[in-house]
Amino acid sequence: MIYSINFTKSALKSLKSLNKNDRKRIISKIEILKVNPYPQDCKKLKSTNAFRIRIGSYRVIYDVLNDELIVRIIKIGHRKDIYLN
Repeated sequence: MIYSINFTKSALKSLKSLNKNDRKRIISKIEILKVNPYPQDCKKLKSTNAFRIRIGSYRVIYDVLNDELIVRIIKIGHRKDIYLN
């Protein structure tokens, strides 16, 4: 099954603000989520239904809607900033 990828507005804005090399690395890692939304290096976040993957110093927070085959990217950011509300 192939999942589709949806971005929140804030996640898309964060992705566009990154430099070209980091953006390419993050996009290639997000593309893997289409085939397997639960890769070996993903981690479930406590007290939410969200997951996170690490890409160097960056983190991608996402949730999976299995009924609709959608991976929704919630946040993208540097590890020092991503977990702040």
